[in-house]
Amino acid sequence: MTRLAQLIATVCGVGYLRPAPGTWGSLVALPLGWLVHLIGGFPLFLLAIVATFFKGLWATRVMTRESEEHDPSEIVIDEVAGQLIALAPLSYSAWSMGLNITQLWPGWIAAFLLFRLFDISKPWLVGWADRRNDPLGVMLDDVIAGVFAALGVIVLAGLWHGVMGW
Repeated sequence: MTRLAQLIATVCGVGYLRPAPGTWGSLVALPLGWLVHLIGGFPLFLLAIVATFFKGLWATRVMTRESEEHDPSEIVIDEVAGQLIALAPLSYSAWSMGLNITQLWPGWIAAFLLFRLFDISKPWLVGWADRRNDPLGVMLDDVIAGVFAALGVIVLAGLWHGVMGW
């Protein structure tokens, strides 16, 4: 079980990439999100988010069980979960409007940059979750950062398409 937990937590070793393993984890979520959306649209995308969260929580518990460090840098499954949440508005929009999700490429860039901003700066609830110092906090800070980023994507899309009319 420890090997499986390590594979999940590090996203098949991506968490060992340096520098900035969290950024690498977020980058891995982009093609993963595209593929999940391509296969099953928004419903499968939501299922992937939930599954990633719960698999990540389990793997993080196993990986940190006998460790003094509550959030080792090689654990990046939390970044994958958060980045998928940040991409969720794009999956929904493409799915509900029958668009090719790659047409929404500016949103992908915004989702990535906003997620990394909130994950790194840890404002308000993101920082609160991070300070829990437990496996749930490891996952939850990125989930909250992903929600903040998703809201930012929605606001930016509204400004772009509503105010600018594009």
